[in-house]
Amino acid sequence: MNDVRRTSEPFACAPALRLEAHERVAKLQTEALNEKLTRLEDLMERLERRLWLAVYGVAGVILAQAFQGLMIATP
Repeated sequence: MNDVRRTSEPFACAPALRLEAHERVAKLQTEALNEKLTRLEDLMERLERRLWLAVYGVAGVILAQAFQGLMIATP
């Protein structure tokens, strides 16, 4: 009788399997969420660079117009 128990596979109960499946799903959801957050951070960095480029562009135009006005005013 001991030989039969040794050769049989261990018993897998339903609650343990359900818990393992839930852990796998939670892990996949966490990984997907982390990936989305990484992509969102990258998009925000690109947007920030574009905004600073626009700010510097506007400042450059204002300075150029001021310089042009000074050039016209002084002969």
